[in-house]
Amino acid sequence: MKHLTLTYGLAISSLFLGISQSAIGQTTLQIENAILNDQKNFYFIDFENYPKSLNNLPIGVFDSGTGGLTVLDALVNFDEYDNESKVLKKDGILDFSKENFIYLADQANMPYGNYHAVNKDNLLKEHIIKDFQFLLSNKYYFHYKDQNYQTNKDKVKAIVIACNTATAYGYSDAEAFMKKTKLDIPVIGVINAAARGTLANFGKEESGAIAVFATVGTIASKGYERTLREQINTLGLKGDIQIFNQGGHGVAEAVDGEPDFIKAEAKQPRSDYRGPSLDNKDYKIDRTLLDIYNFNFDKNQMLCDGKDVEDCSQLQINSSENYIRFHLVSLLEQMRKTENAQPLKSLILGCTHYPYLIKEINEVLMELKNYKGNDGNYKYRSLISEKVHIVDPSIFVARELHQALAQKELFNSNGNMLENSEFYISVPNTENKNVKLEGEELRFSYDYKYGRNENEIQEYVKVVPFDRKNVSDLTLERFKAIIPNTYEFIRNFSQHSPKMEEYEQEIKIK
Repeated sequence: MKHLTLTYGLAISSLFLGISQSAIGQTTLQIENAILNDQKNFYFIDFENYPKSLNNLPIGVFDSGTGGLTVLDALVNFDEYDNESKVLKKDGILDFSKENFIYLADQANMPYGNYHAVNKDNLLKEHIIKDFQFLLSNKYYFHYKDQNYQTNKDKVKAIVIACNTATAYGYSDAEAFMKKTKLDIPVIGVINAAARGTLANFGKEESGAIAVFATVGTIASKGYERTLREQINTLGLKGDIQIFNQGGHGVAEAVDGEPDFIKAEAKQPRSDYRGPSLDNKDYKIDRTLLDIYNFNFDKNQMLCDGKDVEDCSQLQINSSENYIRFHLVSLLEQMRKTENAQPLKSLILGCTHYPYLIKEINEVLMELKNYKGNDGNYKYRSLISEKVHIVDPSIFVARELHQALAQKELFNSNGNMLENSEFYISVPNTENKNVKLEGEELRFSYDYKYGRNENEIQEYVKVVPFDRKNVSDLTLERFKAIIPNTYEFIRNFSQHSPKMEEYEQEIKIK
């Protein structure tokens, strides 16, 4: 009998416009009226005069932060089709080499995964519609201090939602909004693509466990669960396929350096810390598992108020690696306590930030597989397959995007990924007197970020190009090491973009 350890049901069944899907309740938001009808509003777009010829327009990609660059990197490096015939055959030429990309990191409003926990689903959906608005419009700011926006950004011919949480919570609303625009452009999300890619690792009668490792918000959305179940039924898989969930509280935030979860300069436990701890009832560091976590304490990667770990009354995680250690041990403990648990065969990285940590994930899984308890027995070995497939949804998104462009004959024959791709990030709009910032840093306070309400139509943020002031050196170093080709695109945009050169000339004139 097929056994499904399903903690939640799911909401996403299709990732192309025009195909119906059961989804988290669709909401009509006032931001849509501002975009579609209010000609005096900053967010208004005249869709009747949207370019009729779409082929030479860029492809828009967005995420709640920089994690979605892992999806863009998969697009940048994708080569599975013959570029002339478009048949499935590698030809040594990158399949999107003549496409231009526009990337948006909605960093000011991230992490998206936390909005559900504070009952602000509709505010999150509003952010997502605004992400669409940015990509579909021609507006942006050169600099966060500028009062006047620019109008020379290209509009897009396709949109990739490079964010699991945005796909889970906002796809239905975005689909409905796009129908109102009457634009016929593809919109691709990550969840359905990842589910199909994961189940491709299972034979017809094969059993095993799938773990969904995602943000708390994505897990709570029930997104991956229903899609996996639907696909299991569609594919006619007969094995005992079990599904486990692990909400990676703090992982995406650690990758993006959110101070509520990680602070490199901290040397002692902090009062404003929001990650796993000894007294966090939802994400509790279990003292009895400290030997198994095997936290790295070097260079204040763990913050303790005692001389050694046994003396700690406060214990806080302060590195991406240690967040991974906490959550993978939590996952294996969940499996260990489940009757007749099947060995872990596939681990879905259900957040675009997580591929940055694949090395750490593999290392910790190997440690856990080889961990022996006090009785001399392997504690988790029976729960971990000989080979665990780490599923990065990005490659499956690339395939679906290629198929969508081919179906609609939208390929560009004149573009250039390296020379023409652009990168933007949201920052708090300091011209907006309602905005509340954290200390002297250019970021929203936590209470303000999650205390806002939907339908208060205002510019919370300005969207500006990537530069050294809004993307840290540490983040750039991570890009350079893990997504080197996309990193070169970012460098090229920052150093050689006509838009940036125009801005520099403007500054010199002033």
